[in-house]
Amino acid sequence: MRPRPRPRRGRTSLRWKIAALAAATAFLVVAVVGVLVHVWTQADIRDRARARALNTLYSAMDVYRRTGTLADGAELDPAALPAALRHPADGDRHAAHDGSVEGNLGPSAWAAQRTGGPGSPVLAVRVNLGPELHTLRRLDVTMAVASLIALAAAAPLAVHGAGLLARRLRRVSETAGRISAGDLDARTGPTKGRDEVAEIAATVDRMADSLGERLRTERRFTADVAHELRTPVGGLLAAVDLLPPGETEDLLRARVRDLRGLVEDLLEVSRLDAGAEQAVRARVPLGAVVAEAVTRTGHATEVVGAGAAGPRGAAGDLTVETDPRRLERIVSNLVINAHRHGAAPVRVTVEGRTVVVRDHGPGFPADLLRHGPRRFHTGAAERGGGHGLGLTIALGQARLLGAELLLDNAPDGGAVATLRLPD
Repeated sequence: MRPRPRPRRGRTSLRWKIAALAAATAFLVVAVVGVLVHVWTQADIRDRARARALNTLYSAMDVYRRTGTLADGAELDPAALPAALRHPADGDRHAAHDGSVEGNLGPSAWAAQRTGGPGSPVLAVRVNLGPELHTLRRLDVTMAVASLIALAAAAPLAVHGAGLLARRLRRVSETAGRISAGDLDARTGPTKGRDEVAEIAATVDRMADSLGERLRTERRFTADVAHELRTPVGGLLAAVDLLPPGETEDLLRARVRDLRGLVEDLLEVSRLDAGAEQAVRARVPLGAVVAEAVTRTGHATEVVGAGAAGPRGAAGDLTVETDPRRLERIVSNLVINAHRHGAAPVRVTVEGRTVVVRDHGPGFPADLLRHGPRRFHTGAAERGGGHGLGLTIALGQARLLGAELLLDNAPDGGAVATLRLPD
């Protein structure tokens, strides 16, 4: 039996997630560095322009006081002078930034100082920041282009590195999936590196070793118990035959037969686990074999399908190459399970190489559909009693025949067991 696949939502590969994270991180670093460089450069341009304006004002004031002429572009009470510099304190030089732009002039750094006492004209010097700010904008563009080139070069490297990690993780995931599906011989093996991925791979391998050892111990225990019980159960059957007829004898005989059936099931499970069983194949009519198996269960079951209700070899009955004894065992176990844990009506449908057993009970428990049949585990209480070996044996026999046994629940209620024989 294979567990039903879970619905897969849109899945993004870890490789692309890591690559996208690396690209986003690189973009964030580039953006932060670009902003810091821009802010620092802009502040430096303003500071240098302020210092140049003050130095130029110092020289221009010296020339104005000695000769009365304006030098170095100095002006007296210029109209564009910022309001903060129109009334400077006597004898002090002041500077201010002016963000206004007039044509190709601006933003600017101004420096101003009164030429004399209160009410005297204000000598001012203006330093145009336009060329420096234009250079700053070119620097921003250059950094942006360089960053894009760096990202374009780094992205393939990030994708390649993430791909290496993703492949290693995928290998571990595939091994874990095989172990979950029952292949306890699956191993990841040694992996490159000594990082967390290698530790996960080693842990998965150790887990598989532990599970394999526990399963082997369980199988040995099952086989030993079955063999040890076979002799005393045979003695009980012989002893029951010596009892005088009556209700007590009938009750004991029924219980001993149940016990013998359990022991035989345990022996069959242990042989299937040990791989000691071999299929004896022959060409047989599928429908007739299924009908005979259903009849031997003694339960009232409807059989639907070409040739299923007719004699062996009836016209229209598909002939398949399989082990008829094991096929009958699978079908009878499925039918008995449907009657024991489900509800009537129980229908067996033969279509092509597929045999479907359907009941109208509460359906298979969710735990059984997720993990498959397990011995001595009957799932939900509403499905009745039992020792949980019927489906386990059916699954083991199906594997031996190379067939596929799927367990599911019908949308309108009831359990559905589907057996697909190989071509």
